[in-house]
Amino acid sequence: MLPAWPLLQRAPAGDGHSVVVFPGLSASDASTVPLRRYLDSIGHDTHGWQQGFNFGPRAGVLDAARRHIQARCDATGRKVSLIGWSLGGVYARELAKEMPESVRCVITLGTPFAGPPKSTNAWRIYELTSGRNIDREAERFQLHEAPPVPTTSVFSRSDGIVAWQGSVQHPADHNPHTENIEVVASHIGIGLNPSAWWAVADRLAQPEDQWRPFDRQGLRGFKGLFYPDPHR
Repeated sequence: MLPAWPLLQRAPAGDGHSVVVFPGLSASDASTVPLRRYLDSIGHDTHGWQQGFNFGPRAGVLDAARRHIQARCDATGRKVSLIGWSLGGVYARELAKEMPESVRCVITLGTPFAGPPKSTNAWRIYELTSGRNIDREAERFQLHEAPPVPTTSVFSRSDGIVAWQGSVQHPADHNPHTENIEVVASHIGIGLNPSAWWAVADRLAQPEDQWRPFDRQGLRGFKGLFYPDPHR
């Protein structure tokens, strides 16, 4: 991170709109502090999810998240961007489906949404911490369907916990504003990865209603070294 810092400071600047970051399974807002401080430094107004440790969608969790998003939207008069790391990305996607009028874009980091619910090495931990059966939980939602807002999935084939195929979304005719960005990272490290940070900053900096796909060949040709072709 330190050698990459000067380059990261050259990422597209934010416009001050609110960004809410959801942590992964069994993690808290402490895990997203580095990412949030970086985004703050380039012009974003970032917030944690403010619910302690993420032990799954227990009673009241999603309701509190809805209130938090709406409160930021009401306070600023602008839509809110959502970032989710792993399980936190599932929250971000599902909340955006429910609240598209309040959500500007969604970015997920190593989030499993496109594969079977047990296509990760963490499903047992999920059941243990949440007290819920993961198969029954998955039946309640259409996780593979992207939200009706610009949605980016940042994933890694070297994830190690989530099967990378489960983080690849296929653009649907009714929502062409979806994309996949591949980085080289571990599941635990993707939220602290310079390539992932640049991609997040680039996506958040897009003007509202002017979404364009990520240009991995930009930055004088060097992006191709850090962002493999996700369609290969």
